[in-house]
Amino acid sequence: MKALTWQGKRSVSVEEVPDPRIQEPTDAIVRITSTAICGSDLHLYEVLTPFMDKGDIIGHEPMGIVEEVGSAVTQIKAGDRVVIPFNVSCGHCFMCKQGLQSQCETTQVREYNTGAVFLGYSRLYGSVPGGQAEFLRVPHADYGPIKVPNTGEDERYLYLSDVVPTAWQAVQYAAPPQGGSLAVLGLGPIGQMSARIGRHLGYRVFAVDPVAERRAMAERHGIETLDSSSDVAERLKDLTDGRGPDSVVDAVGMEAHGSPVAGVAHQAVGLLPSPLGRKAMETAGVDKLDALYTAIDAVRRGGTISISGVYGGMKDPLPMLTMFDKQIQLRMGQCNVKRWTEDLLPLVDDPSDPLGVLDLKTHTASLDEAPEMYEKFQKKQDGCIKAVLKP
Repeated sequence: MKALTWQGKRSVSVEEVPDPRIQEPTDAIVRITSTAICGSDLHLYEVLTPFMDKGDIIGHEPMGIVEEVGSAVTQIKAGDRVVIPFNVSCGHCFMCKQGLQSQCETTQVREYNTGAVFLGYSRLYGSVPGGQAEFLRVPHADYGPIKVPNTGEDERYLYLSDVVPTAWQAVQYAAPPQGGSLAVLGLGPIGQMSARIGRHLGYRVFAVDPVAERRAMAERHGIETLDSSSDVAERLKDLTDGRGPDSVVDAVGMEAHGSPVAGVAHQAVGLLPSPLGRKAMETAGVDKLDALYTAIDAVRRGGTISISGVYGGMKDPLPMLTMFDKQIQLRMGQCNVKRWTEDLLPLVDDPSDPLGVLDLKTHTASLDEAPEMYEKFQKKQDGCIKAVLKP
């Protein structure tokens, strides 16, 4: 089959690789019909290269048609249309029963002391082949796959793999009071959907991004937007009676603009041989923290910051005096996809499309065009906000 493989820093290519096969009774094989490029994939493309191996199949936002199931899989069958959550979880361990599927004790990657296995996401999360391919082996298919109707555009359901539940969790963790205010930093796919979900739930939503096309997309959904060319925290305070928003979602993460020192550190780590680079990130990694600093400055006293943008540093400096003095509540973490499925499936299935899932994709490409699409997405060219690949 064809699959998109990691070849090196800023280098991916489509290669012929062996077809996946059933390895465990709980496996399934899915023929991929759509698979999206996520902002987190760009971390593999740039920052997390020490944890990648040449030839790794990447991608963690897939859906398709079940081709084959293992003997222990009864919840889906060949011919079913399914969305595959990006985190691989068992459904029956202590963590899964707490609704913390991203911390699944069955699939935790203990070598790196990290949480549940992710599809196509480096040694840190299990090096499981990902979904930017013609076929995908799905572990724990007796629990994970989300069965969806056989009709309608893939994009109505595709984002249940990551974008919609990650954004939903971000807003739930932000927990603004009823009728309160929510600021979203970053208008990539997660930020776009977080802003729409906040508005759907009745909050006053402000969204911040330097890219005009991204702000325009948010504005189509009734979101108040700000560019990031001046003091965002002060402007947000001006819009909220001088206090700052009740809650802030940081949907940017480790590769924020405006952090030149950390940017140099990222480049240096990425150039080290993989074993040295891994050790450097595990013990002394530093993130670009401009977005998080903005969130800390902007949120009102007693407010909540919800972090959905991925961070990977182990030595990040934080303004603890300010955070303590302002009594800031902080919540974060990878999304627990299955925890939110029952809440979200009716919303994405609603013909009125209340979350605007059909207005997120900006680019469609074949799998063969994926390398060019990665470059376009990273450089924010041609208004690229969300790209969907069709194997």
